[in-house]
Amino acid sequence: MILNASYSFGEFFSQTLKAFWEFTGFYNCEWTNLVMLAVGCFFIWLAVKKNFEPLLLVPIGFGMLIGNIPFQPGMEIGIYEEGSVLNILYNGVEKGWYPPLIFLGIGAMTDFSALLANPKLMVIGACAQFGIFGAYMLSLLLGFDPLSAGCIAIIGGADGPTAIFTTSKLNPAMLGAVAVSAYSYMALIPLIQPPLMRLFTTEKERLIKMKPARIVSQNEKIIFPIVGLILTCFVVPSGLPLLGMLFLGNLLRESGVTTRLAKTASNAMTDIVTILLGMSVGASTQADLFLTVDTIKIFALGFCAFIIASSAGVLSVKLFNLFLAKDKKINPLIGNAGVSAVPMAARISNNVGLEYDPTNYLLMHAMGPNVAGVIGSAVAAGVLLSFLG
Repeated sequence: MILNASYSFGEFFSQTLKAFWEFTGFYNCEWTNLVMLAVGCFFIWLAVKKNFEPLLLVPIGFGMLIGNIPFQPGMEIGIYEEGSVLNILYNGVEKGWYPPLIFLGIGAMTDFSALLANPKLMVIGACAQFGIFGAYMLSLLLGFDPLSAGCIAIIGGADGPTAIFTTSKLNPAMLGAVAVSAYSYMALIPLIQPPLMRLFTTEKERLIKMKPARIVSQNEKIIFPIVGLILTCFVVPSGLPLLGMLFLGNLLRESGVTTRLAKTASNAMTDIVTILLGMSVGASTQADLFLTVDTIKIFALGFCAFIIASSAGVLSVKLFNLFLAKDKKINPLIGNAGVSAVPMAARISNNVGLEYDPTNYLLMHAMGPNVAGVIGSAVAAGVLLSFLG
């Protein structure tokens, strides 16, 4: 009897150890998990050591670690397992309600004075959106269906929330790849854009000094979000969730009577949503779904979209200058800022300009096309949703 009891206990103990081992990440680990864990660590390294968009890359990178810890299916912990905590948080990405909240915060942070002082800079922001439609055509040529091509194309706007919102409506299965691609290229702006800016400009053009912008009245700042909402959303009603929240946030900032709401929207709320958005996007990159040939194509086409958008912005200024008087010419180095990456792209314009003339400060001028790019990318997303959604 004692022997049998001992044997039963030993058998029970060994079976328990075996079951526990089979539940561990070590047992369930595949080489693809290790690859994605390394990618997540690389994103965190870029943020911490290189200071590349740390507010985005730290949550995304750590989210990749969370999403690629191996486990047995059915434990209700994975981001794609219905009812799990991660799945509930991911609903904000999948259903598209994180991006409008981010746009509310962007509106509350953004000063549109540079654009209002020189409205023709809106054209630069509009031209930079050629990257979106150029990438759309390329995606179709490479065999993607129209909905998937629209998701890839929006990466050219260099606007993570817009890319997520558009993809959530057109093809949610592509959310992970599109979002990571969009945020990756946004973070790499300091590496990607300067060579293009030098390639398409002459030294003489880089030395152009622009006149100081006029002072914009408070009434103009208050009227702008109201008129902007009506004009843009009458053209593309499908962009209302993004554009509506963007202009609401800006009205909260400029009205002078809702300062507390503007501070909440631009600080605490935006920080919370950014953490949840970044972590959820990172966790959605599960190795078995993310490491595919289509993902490689998406990253390649996203890079092409970003190159086209940045180049189109610079080249549009050169074209524009052909019709402007000598004393009103625009420095083409601000053309790159037409992409919607506020304020990183505008800082790049300023930094490159200072390399050639330490007294030529382009930041405030570059903010004009930069904030125009925010509006332009949302309008372009609305156009895609209008004929694809």
